[in-house]
Amino acid sequence: MLDLTPEQQALREMVHSFAQDVVAPGAAERDKTGEFPLAIMKQMGELGLLGLPFSEDEGGTGGGYVSYAIAVEEITRACASTGITYAANLSLGISPIYLFGTKEQKAKYLPHLFQGDYLASFGLTEPEAGSDAGGTRTRARRTEGGWILNGSKCFITNASYAGVVTTTALTDPEKKTKGISAFLVEQGTPGFSVNTPYDKLGLSASNTTELVFEDAQIPEENLLGTKENVGFKQFLEVLDGGRISIGAMGVGLAQAALDAALKYAKERKQFGKTLSSFQAIQFKLADMATQVQLSRLAVWNAARLKDAHKPFSQAAAIGKLHASETAVKCALEAIQIHGGYGYMKDYPVERYLRDAKLLEIGEGTSEIQRLVIARSLGCA
Repeated sequence: MLDLTPEQQALREMVHSFAQDVVAPGAAERDKTGEFPLAIMKQMGELGLLGLPFSEDEGGTGGGYVSYAIAVEEITRACASTGITYAANLSLGISPIYLFGTKEQKAKYLPHLFQGDYLASFGLTEPEAGSDAGGTRTRARRTEGGWILNGSKCFITNASYAGVVTTTALTDPEKKTKGISAFLVEQGTPGFSVNTPYDKLGLSASNTTELVFEDAQIPEENLLGTKENVGFKQFLEVLDGGRISIGAMGVGLAQAALDAALKYAKERKQFGKTLSSFQAIQFKLADMATQVQLSRLAVWNAARLKDAHKPFSQAAAIGKLHASETAVKCALEAIQIHGGYGYMKDYPVERYLRDAKLLEIGEGTSEIQRLVIARSLGCA
């Protein structure tokens, strides 16, 4: 186990208590109703969790990415819908502004985002540009005093509750990926709309929407940063950091599945014995515990490298790949251990499986992670 500092251990205990006392009790009901955890997000802002991985110089909490991964894991362990709301808000919503924003852009948005006055969102995926993010079709045309955006984005998290959305668009189509720029689009911008959320398999209380730009009017100062045509490079860096948070979500869901399976196995009796006394069940639980721990170490390693300002792209892809697939496998095993009850909504393990599947898709599918890792090894 990677040694935690006293501060990180204290944070882990604090977030665990908050997650179990505040987040977990309503998780099943939110899954049924789809109620967005906005009040919980505001409480996280009050606790300093919305600024956790960002430097104190910029108004953040200064905890670093290991602390952030710990927080994402514990929140997701209690409720994956709240976990992805939290993770997407920081990794995808706030990070572009924090990493690439001008001094004026940071001063305008970051204090409100760290306090939880509103959320942030990231518009990248399009109907024709998912894993192939270079296939962006949304276009930005320069006009007097700014830009006009036309296009759409799909599968966007938190946008209905975002005060600002960072979105990508082609500013020089002939250059393809080298002609993509990023823009800060505020709610209420003329020509910008957020469509009704999707009806999803899992993560039912998270907000997933479509963004539509119809001659959306973007002022000159809302180009992210100071340069055009660097959006592709910007969002690749954002996605690397985001993969750490998705990996941490995977650890949290896998741990929740293990927790539920172990509890049930100790209580449920068959043939006069508890399930946990049967070697077949013991081996399942042992395998689950092994994979959870390996995933946690992989994610923390990626976070440690990022905190140390060392190359972490390969480590982030490894952590995301292993943890997301472990979450699905652990949820399946937890259902198997529960038997018929695992298939029923009276128990949480069927929800864990529905929630976990997205982790193998979002922020780069498992296939894309393997491609990233292979290329880091020098494969063609």
